[in-house]
Amino acid sequence: MKPEEYALMYQVEEKHWWYAGMQVLTRRMLASTGLEERKTKILDAGCGTGGAISGYLAEYGNVTGCDLSAIALGFCKQRNISEIAQASVTDLPFAQEQFELVTSFDVLYEHGVGSDQLAIAEFWRVLQHGGYLLLRLPAYDWLRGGHDERIQTARRYTQAQVREMLVQNGFEIVHLTYANTFLFPIALAKRLLEKIWPARAEKSDLEATHPWLDPFLAKILASEALLITRTGLPFGLSILALARKRR
Repeated sequence: MKPEEYALMYQVEEKHWWYAGMQVLTRRMLASTGLEERKTKILDAGCGTGGAISGYLAEYGNVTGCDLSAIALGFCKQRNISEIAQASVTDLPFAQEQFELVTSFDVLYEHGVGSDQLAIAEFWRVLQHGGYLLLRLPAYDWLRGGHDERIQTARRYTQAQVREMLVQNGFEIVHLTYANTFLFPIALAKRLLEKIWPARAEKSDLEATHPWLDPFLAKILASEALLITRTGLPFGLSILALARKRR
């Protein structure tokens, strides 16, 4: 990820509609684990600037963050997050079976992750038997746009690809669904506009929206929580996967 994108992420992570809506969806996925009822050892693998750790993950237990970027970890320190390590998700500096929950939010798609398969194997290694892995990944390679250039996207995924990757590495699927479905038409139109008007592609998707628009879009995204752990959603801009390490 480009350095300036970390700074932008740090500025907007606590108020941008996308983060607010995704927090609601993440909480819904985690609700089915029962982890909120006890203090859980959590690893946020590829923690970025630490918004998820300081925002809500700490409510579920004791969180350790790791990220390859020293810039990202610098922002974590500004959030007073002390349990952090500089490391790649493909080579985690932790003992096996150390955590009950591993989260990885929009990390495996990056150029900096040489092998997503190796990262999944590392998540499996550091998880306790019966522990959970929660992934969020961008969907559909054909949806690439200017924002992908800024965050150095190497790959986007389909639901089938995520399922295969998890099962091959010893996980059983608890929930697997697309997300950010209701706003999909708007995003698709934006990507098409970028192709017609390349200057639009230079703007980051994280740049601030109008103050009145943020809560409106957040509510639309958050409303998907009613479906993601029931029927699931058939398409969307993101993929959410909750998987369990087989006992």
